[in-house]
Amino acid sequence: MPSSLENKKRAWNEKRVKPVLDRFGERRTHFATDSGIPIDRLYIPPAEDHYDTIGFPGEYPFTRGVYPTMYRGKFWTMRQYAGFGTPEESNKRYRFLLSQGTTGLSVAFDLPTQIGYDSDHKLAEGEVGKVGVAIDTLADMEVAFDGIPLDKVTTSMTINATAGVLLCMYVALAKKQGVDLKKISGTIQNDILKEYISRGTYIYPPVPSMRLVTDIFQWCSQHVPKWNTISISGYHIREAGATAVQEVAFTLANGIAYVQAAVDAGLDIDTFGSKLSFFFNAHNNFFEEIAKFRAARRLWARIMKERFGAKNDETLKLRFHAQTGGATLTAQQIDNNVVRVTMQALAAVLGGCQSLHTNGRDEALALPTQQSAALALRTQQIIAHESGVADTIDPIGGSYFVESLTDDIEVKAQELIDKIDTLGGAVSAIEQKFFQQAIAESAYRYQLAIERKEKIIVGVNEFLSDDVSDVDILRIGDSASKRQLERLQAVRSRRNNDDVRRELNALRVAADSTENLIPHILSCVEVYASIGEISDVLRQTWGEYAE
Repeated sequence: MPSSLENKKRAWNEKRVKPVLDRFGERRTHFATDSGIPIDRLYIPPAEDHYDTIGFPGEYPFTRGVYPTMYRGKFWTMRQYAGFGTPEESNKRYRFLLSQGTTGLSVAFDLPTQIGYDSDHKLAEGEVGKVGVAIDTLADMEVAFDGIPLDKVTTSMTINATAGVLLCMYVALAKKQGVDLKKISGTIQNDILKEYISRGTYIYPPVPSMRLVTDIFQWCSQHVPKWNTISISGYHIREAGATAVQEVAFTLANGIAYVQAAVDAGLDIDTFGSKLSFFFNAHNNFFEEIAKFRAARRLWARIMKERFGAKNDETLKLRFHAQTGGATLTAQQIDNNVVRVTMQALAAVLGGCQSLHTNGRDEALALPTQQSAALALRTQQIIAHESGVADTIDPIGGSYFVESLTDDIEVKAQELIDKIDTLGGAVSAIEQKFFQQAIAESAYRYQLAIERKEKIIVGVNEFLSDDVSDVDILRIGDSASKRQLERLQAVRSRRNNDDVRRELNALRVAADSTENLIPHILSCVEVYASIGEISDVLRQTWGEYAE
């Protein structure tokens, strides 16, 4: 039965709205979010008490935030994704960002490092240091973090197929610095499933890849307890063309697969569950993005509690890093990207992120210059210190529109998760190309809307300009590759190659068993075995995945 408020809204529509529509109409006949959720002309308070679904910050179901004081206690971690060329060049950028007030490092690796090839491999030619820093051995990690005490910073590493190797290099470096491993903190992405879905930097087939993931869960829970062992990533799923609803559903479905794999391996959910973290995109549709973060938090809490029986509140919390949308940046009128990034960053903050990266204005053209990286960091600092939005928790909470949109996203995401369950879970759905086809269809519809001008992208399909500004971009020269190859050759010549062969052989034997591989990878790293040598041992044992 309609409430009195719904009856008043109906009367308002008839008496006030209809005469205006008959005379002037509206800008469009249909309004919807980028996920296709219809947007009502006006939202009113819900008829029922929403307390059970909204709650209080720091309490189940965590819709309004995972901590009781949120940003009144401390701001989100301000990370800037950085890394390019050689470890020396990246070290300079890390030191610069730390001097400018960034509160966490976020390391980008080049493509050969991501897929387990040394810089002198024939497939690495032309790619060394281009999209991130080249890391071949522990010697490179020592240079990249020279002068940076690992117990004083938190470091996020965007690495997946070779996540175990890079984690071991970081751990080995901490040991060389004399740092207590129980004090180092950070995150490895370690999300291999989304590589099969949207990104492609996989090496091994899904089953042994999932084994590496759970081996990391187990080893870190014992030896590096403050480390976040996975950052389950919706970011790249969204970059590939997914909608906000698909980003939530597909990310959480992958999360379910990781949790189930860990439980099946005998791990206790309340031991490893609190070290899971998430990585989401912050896109342009402002209110949909805020609602997306709130819905994801509530949905994950329910999944962990009802599906997996988690009892620890820390296990129920969805903590997430956000990055502004790289795919939304335009090469045309690049200063417009500053506005886009500001809105996206604000949506992430209003949505309750735990850490945030803001893209540089020039990233549609190249890796950001130092000036662009500084401006991106200043954007976060202005939001934190000047806007006032961090002075109260969930300031957008209670908005009739946002609460309704949060509910809609949760329902639609759950429907997709249910569909994935009927396909046998995330791994099976990947093998059946469900994710890939759904994302491709969404990307096609989005591009079609731009071409038809149903969706306006300022400076791209409307409000064009003939002015072409001369933009300084960051260029990675061939000299970086030359210096990297020289260091790799020097390491190989001075290390004890008998030790390297012994440790690689031990890793080969362990890979053929059910033994945890992380101690063996760490031993390989500590004798300066290269990422390519370690990856080749596993390639020879497990084979390579080909789509």
